[in-house]
Amino acid sequence: MPYPETLKENPKIIFFTDFDGTITLKDSNDWLTDNLGFGEEQRKQGNADTLNDKVTFRDSFWEMMESVKTPFPECIKLLCENIKLDPYFKEFYHWSRENKVPVIVLSSGMTPIIRSLLVHLIGPEANDIEIVSNEVVDKAGKTKDQEDGWQLKYHDDSGFGHDKSLTIRPYANHFADRPNEPRPTMLYAGDGVSDLSAARETDLLFAKKGHDLITYCEREGIPFTVFENWQSILGTTKDIFEGKTNLKKVAAEGAQKARRDNEVVETTK
Repeated sequence: MPYPETLKENPKIIFFTDFDGTITLKDSNDWLTDNLGFGEEQRKQGNADTLNDKVTFRDSFWEMMESVKTPFPECIKLLCENIKLDPYFKEFYHWSRENKVPVIVLSSGMTPIIRSLLVHLIGPEANDIEIVSNEVVDKAGKTKDQEDGWQLKYHDDSGFGHDKSLTIRPYANHFADRPNEPRPTMLYAGDGVSDLSAARETDLLFAKKGHDLITYCEREGIPFTVFENWQSILGTTKDIFEGKTNLKKVAAEGAQKARRDNEVVETTK
């Protein structure tokens, strides 16, 4: 449920998360592009150009999706056959439901694909997960079930197509205006540069090991901890929920682990 309905049950934690490559093992949009669109080499070049500020994520992602001509229902069918969840996310989601911890997916992908994958991989209870993402519309004179019949409809006008911070900021503003209300801890899990604006709005970021997001967090001074899968996210979130640890301690340990990992990489070069 969207803000402010999310706050009606006074959650102790609100968990925001990226979808592709964070909840899933593979990025569904990359899979579409590599297998049905212009291919891996051109996609990776677009990613590099985005990281080097030669092109916006919005424009690069648009080109990726425009290269996919397969009818949209067929795209969803193929993704359901090929994309897998992190093996521990389902356990995390069941724990979150039992403990009234809202899980909100913030994605630069497409809502109908994310919803279809979640329901396919988790079950009908995944319909309760709030998704804030881009949409898919018919192209002029065509329908989504035709060849080259669909296109993106971006969530907003930002350079990402979806500025994830816009969903989180109302929560922060709500409690800034109501300092006497109990404030939930706001957590975020992600793996890419598009997650950085969202991470700045939350109390702690779970950054996926081996991805550029860790470097950005260190440079920008954003509190983070490293995760490899949702088993470690569940353990840390439980400890925060139960008061067994605090955000400052988790962030300090996360930064220390990232430094150790970097040292191991340097020594093996």
